[in-house]
Amino acid sequence: MISMTAKELFNFFQSHLICESLTRDDVEKLITFLQEKSYNGGDVISDTGEVGDSLGFVIEGKVQFISGKGSEAAEVGKQGEGSLIGEMSFFDRKPRNLKMSACKKGVKLLILTRPMYDRLKVEEPYIAVNILENAIVSLDTLIRHMGDDINALENYVHGYGKR
Repeated sequence: MISMTAKELFNFFQSHLICESLTRDDVEKLITFLQEKSYNGGDVISDTGEVGDSLGFVIEGKVQFISGKGSEAAEVGKQGEGSLIGEMSFFDRKPRNLKMSACKKGVKLLILTRPMYDRLKVEEPYIAVNILENAIVSLDTLIRHMGDDINALENYVHGYGKR
């Protein structure tokens, strides 16, 4: 059961520019395919090595991405409200490279499981394609940020612009 109404989810999508091309009727259909999950700060959402069986829309809070284990663990990024998470492993069905956990204040997600996505593809293909397009945009943004980070690191290491 989801605590948001279809109207609230529609407005959320519009204000966060995610699935914004879905109509209110589309969102009313989509909401029946979603589950709501809440995590307390530090709770593991998914662990390194797991194959993604769902993807999530971050409705409240932030999700942190952690590389390594034990004393080698390091946060490598965060995604906040309005983000799509878990899409890479969900679509390529390969093990996750990073652990995802809830940040200190916790997080609320709307989850789309693989079986529900498979059903959505048959029953509501326009909505399924829209989610896929949002996953592509999400991954594109990630790759562009990685490219910027790599360029900044290269400039730092090689001292471009220094005298």
